[in-house]
Amino acid sequence: MTEQYTVVHLVRHGEVYNPGGVLYGRMPGFHLSDLGRAMAVQTSDWLAQRDVTYLVSSPLERAQETIEPLAEALHLPVTIDERVIEAGNDFEGLTVGKKPAQLLKPRYWSKLVNPTKPSWGEPYAEIAARMQAAVHDAREAALGHEAVIVSHQLPVWIARESFEGHRLWHDPRKRQCSLASVTSVTFRGDFLISVGYAEPSADLLASSTGGIGA
Repeated sequence: MTEQYTVVHLVRHGEVYNPGGVLYGRMPGFHLSDLGRAMAVQTSDWLAQRDVTYLVSSPLERAQETIEPLAEALHLPVTIDERVIEAGNDFEGLTVGKKPAQLLKPRYWSKLVNPTKPSWGEPYAEIAARMQAAVHDAREAALGHEAVIVSHQLPVWIARESFEGHRLWHDPRKRQCSLASVTSVTFRGDFLISVGYAEPSADLLASSTGGIGA
């Protein structure tokens, strides 16, 4: 019997309204900006043309708001999966993007000793394990079709690095995982075939102020 091909798309949520530049991480109350909602619609339009039969979202508001247009377009329910939530980070709530000098305070020094783990938050290996498990469950749920998981930049990037067999520690500035981007993992049966990347909302990125803790 011919093995079926299944694609799991890992989507990073759209731009978040965050004028204070807070590293919001898993904090509640952070929603998509107007531009982020436009990104969600544009990425939804791109994915709706594909054979998507299963939807998953992180429990955080920004992820659920990103997948909402796609769920409406496809008339599909959304499964909330804690395993695809943003990475835990001990600097959550700080404005380290706008005021990085605050990390020079002695109380933070112990958090900066090992960037390869990293020592300031959830270990990369743990992120990889939970993301891979979620991807494989989505693959089984959408067997022979396609699934979409809306998550966050670091979990999506770590999932990609782990599937491609790369080291997990990295320079965050070199992640290929823009807002509302799609990282597509293709399987034949349960064997990984390829990892692809697309930016359906590329034309909107130039207007974005970026995001912290995305």
